Amino acid sequence: LHQSHRKNCRDKMRTTFQKFKASYFLYSFKRDKVAIFSFVVLTIFLLLALTAPWVAPMDPYDAVNIDIMNSELPPVWMEEGSSEFLLGTDNQGRDMLSTMLYGLRTSIVIGLGAVALQGIIGVIVGLFAGYMGGKMDAVLMRLADIQFSFPYLMVAILMSAIFQVAFGLGSFERLAVPLLIVIIGLAEWPVYARTVRAAVMGEKNKEYVEAARVIGLNRWRIMFRHVLPKTMTSVLVISTIQVANAVMS
Repeated sequence: LHQSHRKNCRDKMRTTFQKFKASYFLYSFKRDKVAIFSFVVLTIFLLLALTAPWVAPMDPYDAVNIDIMNSELPPVWMEEGSSEFLLGTDNQGRDMLSTMLYGLRTSIVIGLGAVALQGIIGVIVGLFAGYMGGKMDAVLMRLADIQFSFPYLMVAILMSAIFQVAFGLGSFERLAVPLLIVIIGLAEWPVYARTVRAAVMGEKNKEYVEAARVIGLNRWRIMFRHVLPKTMTSVLVISTIQVANAVMS
């Protein structure tokens, strides 16, 4: 049984890979030079972020490596630049290249984490609002409107102040990244909710949904198995934009 299960898994993986090779996505991607170049750049940045502790010249968070006498040095190609600091140093004497590599890791973690949180909340809310309609739709969309009315930076400042008072500054510094993920995620979920709601409202009256109702499938199976996959294209497009917005935030 175990060998049969492994064989079935390999066959499924092989079939999935074959479908991917024959997909229009891969066909169009290989013929788009801008997309290929962007993917290569993104891959390089991801690799640099993952390997920052090994490729960075120094650890900018380790006070032992920081010398205030090296502050505000220019890049190596400018006069008074040092080969020890290729991109120069900041006003505290930290190597700018190392700081950017370590900061890249934080930006990626916050960007992906915040988008995952806002995507989960927004997709579920939009799916229920669009499919159920009626009072549920009205209540959920009014909650989204209320959320939009609050600038999330103001919410972030308020939540961070409350957290520092409740748990102390030391705990805040240790949990700053998870806190930012939660703040940005909770602030931006209505973007997903509105988009998914519009897509679901366009899908729920189509023939395949009516056929699913006729054969007796319950609404939960119809929503998550049949309607939700049809909305994922727009969700993926929004996610690429929202990751950049989360990083900038």
